Amino acid sequence: MYTTHFRNQLNIHRQKVIFAAIVCLLLLGNTCNSLAQRYKYKRIYDEFYDEKLVHFGFLFGFGGSRFNLYHSPKFTSPTDTSVTVVSPSNFAFQVGGIANFTLSNYFDLKTGLNVALYGREINYRFNVTKDYPEELRESTWLELPILLKFKSQRRGNSRMFVDAGIKLGLEANVRKNAATTTRLNTRGADISLEYGIGFEQFFKYFKFTPELRFSHGLTNMYIAPTSPFSYSNAIRKLNVHTVTLYLMFE
Repeated sequence: MYTTHFRNQLNIHRQKVIFAAIVCLLLLGNTCNSLAQRYKYKRIYDEFYDEKLVHFGFLFGFGGSRFNLYHSPKFTSPTDTSVTVVSPSNFAFQVGGIANFTLSNYFDLKTGLNVALYGREINYRFNVTKDYPEELRESTWLELPILLKFKSQRRGNSRMFVDAGIKLGLEANVRKNAATTTRLNTRGADISLEYGIGFEQFFKYFKFTPELRFSHGLTNMYIAPTSPFSYSNAIRKLNVHTVTLYLMFE
């Protein structure tokens, strides 16, 4: 009788152990399921994007452009009647193509050819009249940026980047009323220093890249007038300054 009772105790104990193990497995499975729902797998689009050497795309750019203006000594001379000479920022638009070359896991070389529309303006204010004459030079430019891009490690479908480099610009067309003005004339070629910051967002069929970029012209765009009575005699130097929001698709 004692042996039978001991065997029963073992059976009961075994049943308890099995029951406890089943409960633990159920709790563990429920916990794993909850964690899986909480950290749901996120699909990685174009996972092997960085293994391709070259990527092509297109862009649109919206921003403002103006002249950084430096006054000449004539601006403060007694014969000069102007009170202020300023260059306000005007709307600029760009459209063009992109060529992105992969150099390493963290560096790219980015270039392309853009067509840009600018309307840069000079405003004068005089102490002898209430008139505020403006000189608006509306022109079309062909621009070639060459930028070195440093990109962060990709996190899912996103990553940040910064870039810097130069931009070569050539004026392709200018409106006649701006080109024939007797008050202001500017050069038709420029080289600029550029730098920007942005992020890349990968989607199923394309990559979307917004970027805020700053451009500082290194060339003195001012051409001195031949007439001593020209309004622009108060100007010594003009450099181009542009801020652009680019929307790029690759």
